[in-house]
Amino acid sequence: MSGKGNCYDNAAVETFFKTIKAELIWRRSWATRRQAEMTIFEYINGFYNPRRRHSALGWKSPVAFERKVA
Repeated sequence: MSGKGNCYDNAAVETFFKTIKAELIWRRSWATRRQAEMTIFEYINGFYNPRRRHSALGWKSPVAFERKVA
C-alpha cells in the first residue's frame, strides 16, 4: 500500500467489484439478503477464485495452471 490518495491502492478491489456486479449482481434479484449472500459466496468460491481465467497465469484458470505445473 502506498500513500494517501494513490488511486492504485484500490484498483484490484474495484476491478473485482466491477466483475462481480457485471457477471452476477446486475443480472439477478433475490427475495432475501441471505439468498444474495449465498449466491455471491458460491460465485466467489465456486467460479471466480478457482475457474476464472487470469492474465497473470497466461490466461489459464488457477486449476488448469496448477494441473500443468504439477
